[in-house]
Amino acid sequence: MNGFFAVLGRDLAIARREGGEALLAVIFFILGTVLFPLGVGPDPQLLAAVAAGLIWVMALLATLLALDRLFQADWRDGALELMAISPESLTVIVAAKCLAHWLLTGLPMAVAAPLMALLLNLPPDGWLTLVAALLLGGPALSLIGAVCAALLVGARRGGVLMTLLALPLYIPTLIFGAGAVEAAVGGFDASAHLALLGATTLAAMALCPWAAAAALRHAME
Repeated sequence: MNGFFAVLGRDLAIARREGGEALLAVIFFILGTVLFPLGVGPDPQLLAAVAAGLIWVMALLATLLALDRLFQADWRDGALELMAISPESLTVIVAAKCLAHWLLTGLPMAVAAPLMALLLNLPPDGWLTLVAALLLGGPALSLIGAVCAALLVGARRGGVLMTLLALPLYIPTLIFGAGAVEAAVGGFDASAHLALLGATTLAAMALCPWAAAAALRHAME
C-alpha cells in the first residue's frame, strides 16, 4: 500500500503545482451549468425539470475533459514505464491515479452541486440525493474513464476517440444518478437508484484498475 499512497500523493502534488489547470474540469462543470439558463430561458419549471439530468451530463463531460491528463503526461516523460517496472503492482498504481483524479474533479463537483441545483431551481428535496449520487457514482466515472484513457495512450486525437469510447459506458451511471434525484424530487424512495450506483462503482473498482493496467502494459510492449 506504500506505493498506492506514494502515487496518490505524487499526482496530488503535481496538480497543486499546476494550480488552476487541475481545476479546469470543475470550472467547466460550473460554467456549463450556469450558462444553460441563458440559452433556454429563466422559466423555473423548465429548469427544475431538466436540472438533475443537466448536472449529471455536465459532471460526465467535465470528467471526460480531465481524463486526458490521467496517463498522457506520464507516458510522454517516461514515468509510466518506470511505474510499470517498479515492484508495486501496476493495478494498484492505476487505482491510486483514479482516486487522485476523482479527488481533483469528482469531489469538487459534488461539493459545488447544491449551488448548481439552486441556480437551476431544483427543489431542495433533491439536493441531498444529488450530492449522495455524485459521491457514489463519481468514482465510477473516473474508473471507467481510466480504462478508455489507457486504451488510447499515445494515440493521435485521443481526446475525440476517448469521448466516443467512454460515453456509451457512462450511460448506466448517468441513468441511475439522474433517476435517483428525480425520484427524490417526486417524493419516491431513491434508495434503489443509489444502491445501483453504489453497485456500479464497486464493480468498477474491482474490474477497471485491472483492465486499465492490462491496456497500459499492452501499449508499452
